[in-house]
Amino acid sequence: MSLKGKVALVTGGSRGIGRAVCLELARQGADVAVNYAGNEAAAQETAQACRELGVRAVVIRADVADAAACDAMVAQVLEQLGRLDILVNNAGLMKRVPMVEMSHADFMRVIDVHVGGAFNCSKAVLPDMIAKREGKIINICSMMSELGRETVSAYAAAKGALKMLTKNIASEYGEYNIQCNGMGPGYIATAQTAPLREVQPDGSRHPFDQFITAKTPAGRWGEPDDIVGPCVFLASHASDFVNGQILYADGGILAYIGRQPK
Repeated sequence: MSLKGKVALVTGGSRGIGRAVCLELARQGADVAVNYAGNEAAAQETAQACRELGVRAVVIRADVADAAACDAMVAQVLEQLGRLDILVNNAGLMKRVPMVEMSHADFMRVIDVHVGGAFNCSKAVLPDMIAKREGKIINICSMMSELGRETVSAYAAAKGALKMLTKNIASEYGEYNIQCNGMGPGYIATAQTAPLREVQPDGSRHPFDQFITAKTPAGRWGEPDDIVGPCVFLASHASDFVNGQILYADGGILAYIGRQPK
């Protein structure tokens, strides 16, 4: 499971799940390139935290929906860190809008970042991985790769497509000893999900907060640290014969039909 001597690029690595993944990869010995699109201060803080764990870390700004920017980012990682062994496609965004109210432009922006970004970054790293006949690509999927829910049509469409992109990369490039797998978080307590956990004016928990804890056998929301172990496994030689799979770290929610009403 050691990642000593490896180099990882994590898109959307400045906060939330991306930050947690950066720190755990660094803890296991990997040098880390922290990609960000908007918040440089947060990205620099994540990189510094990685350096304090004894590894090299760089910060690279790029919109993953821009193919040329992804090519330049990968070239920068190779120049500054010397190699690129692990790509974690984590960058994403959420627009909670009923489908009939969502514009086509907003829908496509979600698709462009989640799916287009993973395509662009994977395409950029694959030639080097093919040449050295080794590489790990980890796509951060979601329970919405399997399930639908109100107001997340674009996100669910994107994560479903990302699941199939994962399987296709594995199918197309497995012969080069490249493993592409997905990691699907459950409901994780991050800034993105904070509105769903807000205490109500009367002091009660948000209805969705109550719903999720009732639907999850673990009885709680996940924390970013809950998903880093699966990512380390998928980034390491321990998963060299695991390819095209989606590993869900969801507290059991996808296995559970829910508690019977009393």
